[in-house]
Amino acid sequence: MTELNPDLQRILISTDEIQARVKELCEQIDRDYQGVRRIYLIGILKGAFIFLADLCRNLKTTHVVDFMAVSSYGKSTATGAVRLIMDLREPIDGEHVIIVEDIADSGQTLGYLYHVLQQRNPASLRTCVLLQKQRQQKTLDIPVDYLGFMIPDAWVVGYGLDYADLHRTLPFIAELKPEVYSK
Repeated sequence: MTELNPDLQRILISTDEIQARVKELCEQIDRDYQGVRRIYLIGILKGAFIFLADLCRNLKTTHVVDFMAVSSYGKSTATGAVRLIMDLREPIDGEHVIIVEDIADSGQTLGYLYHVLQQRNPASLRTCVLLQKQRQQKTLDIPVDYLGFMIPDAWVVGYGLDYADLHRTLPFIAELKPEVYSK
């Protein structure tokens, strides 16, 4: 086995587990959208780009891809405020839309995006989230229609997720050591 980067505590979800779950999610999406002309996938940058790419490669349903970028984190910590940095290139009126997000932590970013896009009159609006943190005190206000994995309440990196722009391209999901982000 390859030695872990010293910033990492442990691997939570292996590359093989991720790929198997992505295929299952695509099968579910294909079933749910059977008979629909196309779906409109909106990847949330930067974290969801690897997840979105794998979804696109495995989906059989015709789909269009676009991106949005929002900011709710500074370089290392949550700021609490969500702001739109990059919007869609095309209108989504009448489209079957799926928001593709890397992680549902507090749910604030997903909630913001859901409400912004809902006002644009899509035919349907669903969410596909790779990871959702297990938090006893917090439940999401927005439905997660397609969920990859529930994870512990820890800072995770890899497969698109980063800490201060590091570890984003790891092929697995790993837990970051607390001493790295509490500096």
